[in-house]
Amino acid sequence: MPTTAPQTTDELFQALRANDERPYGRTRTVTAEELVEAAEQFGEPVPLIHALLELQEAYTYGSEPRKSPVVFARLLTLFDEQPDAFDPRLRHMLFWRFKWVANALRALPEIPLAALRQWLTEMRDRYEKAGLELQPYYGQAYQLAAHVGEDTALAYELWAGRTRTRLSDCEACEICERALYHLAAGDDERALRAWEPVLAGKESCQEEPARSVSYALLPVLRAGRTDEARALHLAGYRACRRNASMAGEVGRHLEFCALTGNEARGLELLAENRTLFDEVESPRDLLDFLTGTEVLLQRVDGLGHGELPAAGFTGRAWTVAALRAEVRERADGLAARFDARNGTTAHADRRRARLDRAPLLDALELTLRARALDDVAPPAPAAAPAPAAAALPESLPDLVLRARALDEQGHPDATACWARLRTLVAARGYVHPDDPAVGPAVRLHADLLAEEAGRAGEKDEYADAVSLYEEAAGLYDDAGLPGHAAVARAGALLAAAELPAEAAEGGPGPQAEGGPGPREDDAGVGALTAAHAALVRLHEETSGLAPYQEARLLRARATALGLRLQASRREEHVAAVLAEVDLLEDFAGRHGIAGQAAGARLLRATTHALAGDLPAALAGTGELLDRLRADGPAWHLPRTLALRGRLQLGLGDAQAAYADLSEGLRVAAEWPADPFDVDRLHSDLAEVCLHLGRPDEALRHLTRAAEAQLRDGDRIDAYCTYDNAARLSLDLGRVEDCIALLDSLLAEPDITAGEVDDRLVAQLRLTRARALRAGEDVKAATTELVALAAESAGWDDDPGSHAMIAAETAVLLGESGEFDRARAAVDRALAAHARDPRYEHLSNALRELGRLQAHQQGPDGLSAARAFLDDAGRIADEARAAGYEAHGRPLDAALAYEHGRVNAYGGAYEEALAALEKSLGLLGAPDANPALAGEWAESVRLAGVVEGIYLERPAAALTRLDAAVTRLTALGHTEETESLTGLAARLRDEE
Repeated sequence: MPTTAPQTTDELFQALRANDERPYGRTRTVTAEELVEAAEQFGEPVPLIHALLELQEAYTYGSEPRKSPVVFARLLTLFDEQPDAFDPRLRHMLFWRFKWVANALRALPEIPLAALRQWLTEMRDRYEKAGLELQPYYGQAYQLAAHVGEDTALAYELWAGRTRTRLSDCEACEICERALYHLAAGDDERALRAWEPVLAGKESCQEEPARSVSYALLPVLRAGRTDEARALHLAGYRACRRNASMAGEVGRHLEFCALTGNEARGLELLAENRTLFDEVESPRDLLDFLTGTEVLLQRVDGLGHGELPAAGFTGRAWTVAALRAEVRERADGLAARFDARNGTTAHADRRRARLDRAPLLDALELTLRARALDDVAPPAPAAAPAPAAAALPESLPDLVLRARALDEQGHPDATACWARLRTLVAARGYVHPDDPAVGPAVRLHADLLAEEAGRAGEKDEYADAVSLYEEAAGLYDDAGLPGHAAVARAGALLAAAELPAEAAEGGPGPQAEGGPGPREDDAGVGALTAAHAALVRLHEETSGLAPYQEARLLRARATALGLRLQASRREEHVAAVLAEVDLLEDFAGRHGIAGQAAGARLLRATTHALAGDLPAALAGTGELLDRLRADGPAWHLPRTLALRGRLQLGLGDAQAAYADLSEGLRVAAEWPADPFDVDRLHSDLAEVCLHLGRPDEALRHLTRAAEAQLRDGDRIDAYCTYDNAARLSLDLGRVEDCIALLDSLLAEPDITAGEVDDRLVAQLRLTRARALRAGEDVKAATTELVALAAESAGWDDDPGSHAMIAAETAVLLGESGEFDRARAAVDRALAAHARDPRYEHLSNALRELGRLQAHQQGPDGLSAARAFLDDAGRIADEARAAGYEAHGRPLDAALAYEHGRVNAYGGAYEEALAALEKSLGLLGAPDANPALAGEWAESVRLAGVVEGIYLERPAAALTRLDAAVTRLTALGHTEETESLTGLAARLRDEE
């Protein structure tokens, strides 16, 4: 929006051009209104005509159909009064926009049908008077007939049989109208044949293919082309989301979700488009949107989820059921108004047909993040999950005894018992049973606290675990149960040793949000050593321990030393762990405590792995698997198979790793109550699948790992895993999958509320920007990267990341031809690089900027392009001095090659050839550096182009090329010779 009104017509036209770059919406519309006021002050028709045209466009694509005809009436008056003010281009635009007005009037049920027909008569008369062909008029007459629902066949023939003119709607829009005619007649096959050029991307415009896609989704699905329907939904929805002028298209995507088992995604998309309820000024578009919304809400309500929250009209919170009733009332009213105006029942009939459609598929996986309605339901207030397990005892005493018995074994089904007990004890009016076998209430409360502490430790919430364990120990003391108290105190000692250093010292620092594992610092190793000593004292000082309690203390001792080894990786710490493991295994074996014996063997294998003895670790897991399969306990199988799979991968046997991990995943499903990390199994399988060359399967495992992490409440880990999945999908060329996944994540409430770490959110946005770029939406990608670069400029603790983001931003600006902004962005990247070097990233960006400017501007851009390369040269010098080795081509060789390209684009051919000769020298001969044979061949090829074509020295170029082909062929690099032999053949033909 201009800060001051334009003072000259030049300033006005400049402001109009700037406004034309803005997206359609309130800001653009208000600015256009202000520019019309400014244009009126000049008293000249041409500036006013341009301003009015801009304003009508803003109203038309900003979904304000009531205002568009008013502006056009002013333009028509100007044309009648001063026709000479309209040059051929303005005259063409004026006659084109008769159609805009016809479309706007159809969208307003308060406009009488006679007025619509009168406008078409006006259009016809004007076209005839101007000597224009009438095909556009007949096109509008057909659209009115289709809207009203009468005489469509005749109107269609009068339009479709005529030859197109310069004022006809674009080819893509006319294709859509033809297809819709066949679709309304029930001929899906013919409609899809008509749509083929648009759906295939051969024809497009501002509204297409998004409009056609929204209508074609169901016909494509009915034709059994599910993969195509999925792809069309992902790309088509992104093109229309949050766009008030395409609210109808959004509604059809919501309907598609409802009819394909994607109700949860539909609610997610509805939330993303919540502003459309209040922003859409077109009654026709609003009717389309509300009807699609009602199809979705009707389906969700019918599945028994009417109480789920839903995004709707502003002013109140909505449930699905309440919003459905409100939407139905408003949409019925709109349909009735249109039908009353038109004198037909067409709109009510079309609405009923959409609402009566049965689902086409039970489930079609639309995105990488497939979710069910249960996944979007508000979390239950229960403190713990109640997974499926064996039937629970009905009586409270039996339930308590069952929980304790299972807990003593370490059986996963104990979790369900404790969860049920927690609910019963917390209920109002709870009366503790007077049963000696159950014991006093204080003991049961201690049991529940100890179980809760164990779950907190599994989630790495160590501070909470310490507090809960200590409280439980105190209650056990009160109950006269010193053995129980000792086990609880052992848990507190272990949890305290794993606290972050500053928290362990009583400092205020937050608990780390990362994954599990011991503190990897000297203080952490010391804390675990001290914890082990305290555990030994606790064990020695506690008498009257039951065997299972003594085994738990022995396990705690072994665990403390195992964690110390994991943190230190010191060879001298291995023997102590193995000694404790031997004590535990011996004790558990003598007392028949199978779970602890299996745990000891698993800990021994893990210790061998940490010590680097993978064969011994693998042998240990093999022996343990044999025992578990023969004698149990079976719930240890998933952990053992998971470890064995990782060991197999470490030893280079990816196929064996895949077999073990897959079996682990299958067995884990048999123990749903086990807190074992299924997400880790999926993550490991993803890594194995990549080793086996199965990237699509790896992608599935990554998304399932993230889903498991979300279910477990590990949202940060889930977002990181989802980002890995998004990047893999991008590597696989599944751009729309990547964007849809990230759009879904970035709409999560904790992210939109700013509760998630800004660096993690920035990583998600960066991946999305790269996906947008890969999808050739350079404008959207640039907008996102510019915003990220501005935000990351404030990361004083991480200037290197800002350097990379700013450099990437500069390249995108360069691709758009905005080299001044690109220069400023890369200068900021260089300043950040000076504080935290990113040699390769900056070098790549600077070389690409030089190439882009020389390529786009030729000799005029050569000086500025060379300046980018000079900066890249300084980066290469710094990298060499720092001993940095590039992961790709050596920086000096890559820079010399780019000097060759840039000088060639700029017409400095001798300099280009000299630079390419230098590049060849820096790369070295292909027999000496076979990994760089491709780069060497490319430098030869470009040198041949410069020498043979631009410098017109074909003989020398052919000598160079033939020698290179001979050399590469002898080395077996036949693929690299193809471009060289092709160029040589061309040069010989030209000779």
